[in-house]
Amino acid sequence: MRKIIHIDMDAFYASVEQRDNPDLRGRPVIVGGDPAGRGVVAAASYEARRFGIRSAMPAARAARACPEAVFLRPRFAVYRAVSREIHAVFRQYTARIEPLSLDEAYLDVSESGRHQGSATLMAREIKAEILARTGLVASAGVSYNKFLAKLASDFDKPDGLHLIRPEEAQAFIDDLPVGAFHGVGPATERRMRAHGIKTGRDLRGVERYRLVEWFGRAGMHYHDIARGIDHRPVRSHRVRKSLGHETTFPRDLHRRDEGVEVLRALAGRVAGDLADKGLQARTVTLKVKYADFELITRRRTFSRPLGDAATLFEALAALVDLTEIGARPVRLLGVTVSGLQGKPERDEPQLALGW
Repeated sequence: MRKIIHIDMDAFYASVEQRDNPDLRGRPVIVGGDPAGRGVVAAASYEARRFGIRSAMPAARAARACPEAVFLRPRFAVYRAVSREIHAVFRQYTARIEPLSLDEAYLDVSESGRHQGSATLMAREIKAEILARTGLVASAGVSYNKFLAKLASDFDKPDGLHLIRPEEAQAFIDDLPVGAFHGVGPATERRMRAHGIKTGRDLRGVERYRLVEWFGRAGMHYHDIARGIDHRPVRSHRVRKSLGHETTFPRDLHRRDEGVEVLRALAGRVAGDLADKGLQARTVTLKVKYADFELITRRRTFSRPLGDAATLFEALAALVDLTEIGARPVRLLGVTVSGLQGKPERDEPQLALGW
């Protein structure tokens, strides 16, 4: 049986800013766009989250909710450097590391001999080492598969450490609201609730064919995770075909300028991931889900690879003209880059035993 640790840095961007500027500690900090313009929230400290502020919220709305908040522009180069320090800690425990973003990763420690194979003790030590090296707090989840490890890391944030043992998994899943499942966004949660599915127990009570009828291929995934089944391995050396980020809005976006600012933030996150991995991309894809659940994609392939945030955003802004953003309410926006290749040396011009 695998032993998986999911590490998730707590309020990563905002925490880095509070670390680097002691005057910000204990204050609500929001990293993102200008609240006087049409910017959006990229990250919020826990002090800001108490006011209901979440990522992808319009910055102007966040400022109204918390007038005393400090707004800062993202410093992706700094965040990438800190992420490299964190990954250096991971490598002390296992080579099987699957990064999800700058601030989270899965670790398969099944074959590690540290702490007599105790994944829980390893997770505790990893958290302590990250704090000592970076001054930042992480949460950790430990279980026998990726789905449950990620659920566990969300269980007691911030500074959490939670273990879901195999014999405890089903009861844990049964009692959980479906909206807390990784991969079930607000729109899917609403659809599930319309079918009477409110908890993991409700989800487990629906037959596979019915879930497929209601949710397509994703229904098979929902059927399995409701039973604690997730066979996905931690892939440390997989060949990446694409990179991307997306966000589902708690309320539909109606204005084009709001959508454009969300895409600006997403372009920054994708560019950060590309830089962290030493990659560039030739194809940029814009994903839009409208309020009626119609999903469209628009893409453009370039003759030369690109990777910086400004060029990615320029490409996305052109693709917006091929959509109905601003004319129709939007539930979700996503950005994906593909046709990945290594970045040249000189930049080309940019277009165990116990748990």
